[in-house]
Amino acid sequence: MRGRRQARECVLKALYAQEFTEEQMETVVENTMEREELSGDLYAFCRDLTLKTHVNADKLDAMIKEKSEHWEFKRIAVIDRLVLRMAICEMLHFDDIPPKVSISEAIEIAKEYSTDNSGSFVNGILDSILNDLKNEGRIFLE
Repeated sequence: MRGRRQARECVLKALYAQEFTEEQMETVVENTMEREELSGDLYAFCRDLTLKTHVNADKLDAMIKEKSEHWEFKRIAVIDRLVLRMAICEMLHFDDIPPKVSISEAIEIAKEYSTDNSGSFVNGILDSILNDLKNEGRIFLE
């Protein structure tokens, strides 16, 4: 398995576990990364993405809600919501990752872990958010 994909899947697992437990996020992250046997740069990337996604969840959710106007937010599949949060967090906080890579990875993870329609749903929401971020000057693409 490719490194960053494994780390992203680890992030998804940690965020998913946090949805259904009252454990501290730090504990969930450490336990998840230990099971996935991540080390070095992948460990740091996984930990950083998980914690930033968790801390910024309300802001990320507001962005998702704005773009999913035809969906009741609470009815969006949990996995889809978490994948969207992760990808938006990457676009906003990880300058070394091209936004199109974040979107592509999110689509593939959604296809693998969620519903048959998740890939196209995630793609639509993220493309729209990326366009807004570019128009607002929050993301600069070459």
